[in-house]
Amino acid sequence: MEREKEGFVIFGEKVSLRKITLKDTALIVKWRNNERVRDNFVFREHFTKEMHEVWFKEKIQKGFVEQFIICENTEGYRPIGSVYFRDIDSANATAEYGIFIGEDDAIGREYGNETALLALDYAKKVLGLKKIILRAFKDNKAAIRSYKNAGFTKIKDLMAVECSDGFKSDMILMEKRF
Repeated sequence: MEREKEGFVIFGEKVSLRKITLKDTALIVKWRNNERVRDNFVFREHFTKEMHEVWFKEKIQKGFVEQFIICENTEGYRPIGSVYFRDIDSANATAEYGIFIGEDDAIGREYGNETALLALDYAKKVLGLKKIILRAFKDNKAAIRSYKNAGFTKIKDLMAVECSDGFKSDMILMEKRF
């Protein structure tokens, strides 16, 4: 399979990224309903096909979100997660970064580390962004290490953030400037 023909636009050693399509809806729904993934989002409601389709049409297709599917660089390029830039503000060259590894057996392989570096390079060179922010739960130590590795720095504590299910937890706000 030639990756370019399959929509791949970013190539790394362990993973490659391709633009998300509506055909990825079932995967996104499956991954977002994975308890491990859901617990690292503020929005924790059961995720549906309809929710993703609205996100795709209202956010991705209108240019407010740039989203990719993360695929292992193995035969068949198995999709394992997603990375995105949301709330893209072209005038101020800013966006918010998000990532999730949806396949449980892909955790701990440093795919998130490489994805962050690849995606941030794309954000700078292709999207022309100057500042990226992200929010992370304080107890998500592996994610925070990955973000620091990619050049994010903590700028603020966010105390007792209330999730959609009523759960409250401390978060940190991080940023990366180019």
